[in-house]
Amino acid sequence: MANEAMRLSVQSSNESLRELLMRLAREASVELNVQDVPHLAESRKFLPDGARMYVSHLPKQSFEQTLEACTAVRASGFEPIPHVPVRVLESRQQLQQLVDAAVGRAVKELLLVAGDYPHAVGPFSTVAQVLNAIDLRALGIERVSIGGHPEGHATVGLSDIRQAELEKSRIAGSQGLQATFVTQFFFEAAPFLQWAEELRAGGSDAAIRAGLAGPAKITTLLRFAARCGVGPSIRALGSRPGAFAKLLGEHGPEHLLTQLAESSIERPDVFQGLHLFCFGGYLRTCRWLHALASGNFNLKAGELSVQVA
Repeated sequence: MANEAMRLSVQSSNESLRELLMRLAREASVELNVQDVPHLAESRKFLPDGARMYVSHLPKQSFEQTLEACTAVRASGFEPIPHVPVRVLESRQQLQQLVDAAVGRAVKELLLVAGDYPHAVGPFSTVAQVLNAIDLRALGIERVSIGGHPEGHATVGLSDIRQAELEKSRIAGSQGLQATFVTQFFFEAAPFLQWAEELRAGGSDAAIRAGLAGPAKITTLLRFAARCGVGPSIRALGSRPGAFAKLLGEHGPEHLLTQLAESSIERPDVFQGLHLFCFGGYLRTCRWLHALASGNFNLKAGELSVQVA
């Protein structure tokens, strides 16, 4: 197993549930949109030095805007990880220039995704093609994150998704890159845990970060879930609003997080960390993580309640 995945697995096996929840919050990564950059200074009060910050690349956003946000993230004491949707890359030359510019801004890790675009504008349709086309380590990139889809994808067959996930993990490992799966957000533990176990059975030793929806209104979550093609968990919960509200908790994904943490204690090799999607509530998510990491929560009979100041 990769060093980082092994370290976190051994650590979680020796922790109580409360300790594990606090550590998962301390080590969680957060999604940042370029519109959130003005809030970076305030978020320093809530996130630890070196927190992993994934800088999203939205439609019509330029790579220069993404890189400028990475500079601001680094200046704030966090670790910037830019999204690179490979289907919008116009050429191999643009890819190399982008990587050079990112490394020049002290970026050490990229999140490579195909991107939800029906057609590639250049030579790259898949992440595997990019990994095979360029030596990222030689250019100064040390780590690569890749997307994980526990519930499949709206437009790609499940077998193709699973094969592609294992292929990306294998290529990254063969090139000496530390690989991390960062999943699409989901609302039930079982599909995620089954997917993670299948990755391990398929030979992947990449670290796995479970993507969770940060504190948000249920209507907001439903809107983003529909837009992102979240699978069976959202469809099942959408038909049962009471269960949906209970699952997410009043302020965040407490119930789901507790289930994942309990599973991690039993099987620490399955996943190693959390990634929080903010949905326009960057500071709200940072405050929630800070409260959890600081131990400001109650844990009774498996029910987690976080007290956000």
